[in-house]
Order: sequence, then C-alpha cells, then structure tokens
Amino acid sequence: AAGPTPAVSRQGPAGVAAERPDPSRLRPHVVLAQENTQIRDLQQENRELWVSLEEHQDALELIMSKYRKQMLQLLEGRKGEDAEPVLKVHQANSVEIESQIDRICEMGGVMRKAVQVDDDQFFKVQEKLAQLELENKELRELLSISKESFEVEREDLPD
Repeated sequence: AAGPTPAVSRQGPAGVAAERPDPSRLRPHVVLAQENTQIRDLQQENRELWVSLEEHQDALELIMSKYRKQMLQLLEGRKGEDAEPVLKVHQANSVEIESQIDRICEMGGVMRKAVQVDDDQFFKVQEKLAQLELENKELRELLSISKESFEVEREDLPD
C-alpha cells in the first residue's frame, strides 16, 4: 500500500510544480542572466534590421536609377510627342519616393534610439546587480557578527 501512494503524489499537481520553478523564487542573477540574453537577442535583431534597412535603401536607389534612365530614354524617343504627362507622373513618383525615404530615415532614428535605450537599461541593471551583491555581502557580514555576539553572550550566561 505504501508503493502506489508516492507514485500518485509524483504525478499530481505537486510534481508539476516541482518541474517548473516559480519565477518569483528565481535568484536575481538568474533573472538578470535571462534579461541579459534577451537584451543580446534584441541587439542582434536590431543589427539585422539595420542591415536589412540598408539593403532595401540600396535596392531602392538602384531601382530609381534604372527608372530614371528608362524615363530619359523614353523622353528622347518621343521628342516629337508631348512629354508633359510623363514628366508629371515622374514628378509625382519622385515626391512619393522622397516621402518614403524620409519615413525610412525616421524609422532608422527610432531604431537607433531603441538600441541606445536598451544599452542604457542593460548598464543600469548591471550597476544595480553590483550594488545589491555588495549590500548582500555587507549584510551577511553583519549577520555573522550578530550571531557570534549572541552565541558569546549565551555562553557567558550560567545555566
């Protein structure tokens, strides 16, 4: 009868709780290590986004240069025809592309700011961790001194 009872208790809710640690019970350095990993992942993602943004800008510049070249060839081929509608379309496209480039530059600025904020937060967490470790060490020393003092007083008292 004693054998089945422990097997049932291991499969119950207590067994599940034992497998997954409660995040509130994790040590601060474990939580900070997880945050550091997340920060490094975000920084890597930001770098990849920057590379992607630069590639898109290069591609856009290439497309626009080919577009302009074709438009010039088209205009030269139609010397006798009215080129005014084509120029208006080209100007409208140029304005739209300029606004898109401005938006891309704004996004780049926001991404730079996000990276800076992430870096600042990382350094604040590191500083706070060092401060807490020092405070913890000092408190342990005080507790040790207090325990020793209490034990000395107890030994001095007669039974």
